[in-house]
Amino acid sequence: MNGKARLGEFLQTRRSQLQPEDLGIPGYGERRRVPGLRREELASLAGVSVSYYTRLEQGQSLNASPQVLDAIARALRLEEAERLHLHNLARSSATGPGRGRRPAPERVTEATGQLLEALVHVPAIVTGRRSDVLAWNRLGHALFAGHLDPDAPDRSADRPNMARLVFLDVHTRDLYADWPAKARAVVGNLRLVAGRHPDDTALHSLVGELSAKSSDFASMWDDHRVTACAVATYEMRHPLVGPLTVTQQTLSQGQDQGQNIVVATTEADSPARTTLALLAQVTPQHDPAQPPPGPPQRLGREGLSGFMTLHSPPAVAAGDGGRVSGPESVGPGPCRAMRPGRRSGGRR
Repeated sequence: MNGKARLGEFLQTRRSQLQPEDLGIPGYGERRRVPGLRREELASLAGVSVSYYTRLEQGQSLNASPQVLDAIARALRLEEAERLHLHNLARSSATGPGRGRRPAPERVTEATGQLLEALVHVPAIVTGRRSDVLAWNRLGHALFAGHLDPDAPDRSADRPNMARLVFLDVHTRDLYADWPAKARAVVGNLRLVAGRHPDDTALHSLVGELSAKSSDFASMWDDHRVTACAVATYEMRHPLVGPLTVTQQTLSQGQDQGQNIVVATTEADSPARTTLALLAQVTPQHDPAQPPPGPPQRLGREGLSGFMTLHSPPAVAAGDGGRVSGPESVGPGPCRAMRPGRRSGGRR
C-alpha cells in the first residue's frame, strides 16, 4: 500500500468512527447510508472545502499544509500521537514511495547495554524498532518470557518479537489479565512506527504475518488507532509466582535509533514488590552450557506462603486510610488504554 492509500484509509476510518451526535451535528432522524460523519460534515468542521477534503481522502491532493492537517486533526478529535501520525502519512504520500529495503540487523548500542547492566534489580528488556527483543536482563527474561531460551536475543535470526508473543504465543497472552488493553497498546505503537518508517519492508512483513495469523490483530489494525504508550499499569498472572501488578515504562533512545528499554516496576511495600523479589530468588542464573528452560512451573503453596510470610509488608488497617497496592487495587496508568472503534478487537 502506497503513502496516498495509507493516508486515505486513515482519514476514512477515523471519520467513520465519529458519531454526529457526539459533535453536536443534528441528525433530524434521518437514516445514514454510511457510519460516522459524512465528508461534507468533516470538511465543514475542519474549515476546508468538500472537494479539497475529498481529493485528500482519495489521494488526489498532495502537499497539504501543516495548518490544514492540524485543522483536520482537530475535526477528527485526534490525540497528539495521532496528529503526528497524520503528518507522517501526509509527508510520505507527498514524497512518493521510497526504495523499500530490509534494514540491517539491529544491535544494542554500547550506552544502552551499560544501562541494561545497571538495571540489575528490575526486569528490563531492550526492543528494536519493530519490537524485536535485542537484549534482556535475568529478571526481564523471567518476567516476560521465562519459557523461551534466554540466549535467543543474541541470535538475530531467533530473536523473540514482542508483538508476535502478545498475539501468537499462548504463554504471553495468558500473562496479562487485561490482554486486550496490552494488545491495543502493541498495535497502536506499531501504527506509529509504520507512519514514521513507511518504507520498512521488515515491518510490513511483520504486519502482514500478524494480520494473517491473528484475527484480533487484523481487527485492531483496521481501527487505525495510534498511541505512544510510554507508561502503563498491568496486572500480570505469572505462571511461576502468581499475580502481580507492574508499571511498564518505555525509555526511548530516540526515534532515529529506534531502540527502547522497557522496565517493569512495582510500588514500594506492596505485595507486587514482594512477588517480584520472590521471582528474583527462584530464577536461576543462566548457564549457557545448559539446555533452554521449558515453561516455568508454579511454586507450591508451602514455598510461596513461606516466602510471603517472611517478606510481606505490614498490613494497613482499614481505618488508617491506607491503601495496599496489588491486584485488587489496580488504578489506570498514565497511558490511557485506546478506545476500540466499531470493532471490538477483544479476545474471542
